[in-house]
Amino acid sequence: MASISLYFGKIPTELDPEQVHDYLFYLQKKSKTPSQTYFKHCVYGLRFLLKSEGLPYQFLRLPAIRHEKKLPVVLSKEEVWAMLQSAKLLKHKILIGLLYGCGLRCMEARSVRLQDLDFDRKQLKVVQGKGKKDRYVPLSVHLIRGLKKYMQGEKPQDYLFNGKPVERAGGDFDSKYSQRGVQWAVRQVAKAAGVKKEVHTHTLRHSYATHLLEDGMDIMTLKDLLGHQNIETTMEYLHIAQLDTQKVFSPLDTLFEKCSSK
Repeated sequence: MASISLYFGKIPTELDPEQVHDYLFYLQKKSKTPSQTYFKHCVYGLRFLLKSEGLPYQFLRLPAIRHEKKLPVVLSKEEVWAMLQSAKLLKHKILIGLLYGCGLRCMEARSVRLQDLDFDRKQLKVVQGKGKKDRYVPLSVHLIRGLKKYMQGEKPQDYLFNGKPVERAGGDFDSKYSQRGVQWAVRQVAKAAGVKKEVHTHTLRHSYATHLLEDGMDIMTLKDLLGHQNIETTMEYLHIAQLDTQKVFSPLDTLFEKCSSK
């Protein structure tokens, strides 16, 4: 409310509907406006103020604002391989292997306990993932080999990845690998691998889902592996995956094939 008061030099309740609409138009066009959500809150704030003062507020109508729909960044298999090869610490190599090879979220990777690993059945139990549901995901034989080597060297006692103990509410301590530490490790490995894309921990999960679809996995199985509640969330990867049944290509390819030999 302070910004509109400064703009007109008077309190909002002294403004007529035309002035309010002029300000909102100015706010939308101003380049430094933080977001459409900020604009929405301004409208709701003005409506509440006018209504509480017994003034007309029905002229302040706001259509639903759609959030920007952005497709996730997905790495190629070559880029994932480069990251695995560029990780100097075995801990970071195993971390990348879990995030990509099991499609784990950051919190899920941090929360892996030794008791969740089943090398005989080649699977990992993801305990209380998003939505408070447990699920099992396959463990690659290559990842199992690395995990055994890592565990033999690091000798973790409870969590697979240990970090500096942090005191939590109630006086107990959390010794898990910190979220900041995981994110830093992923960024550093991606940089060392020469990956130019913006890589976060979730980028490896997106790549896991996309590559599984491209390798022939059905969408319902993928939904369960990712721990999605709604199939619509999983189906977004169909817009990214390059499937053999609906392979897209550039007309330049067919142009060169047809004309370059002439």
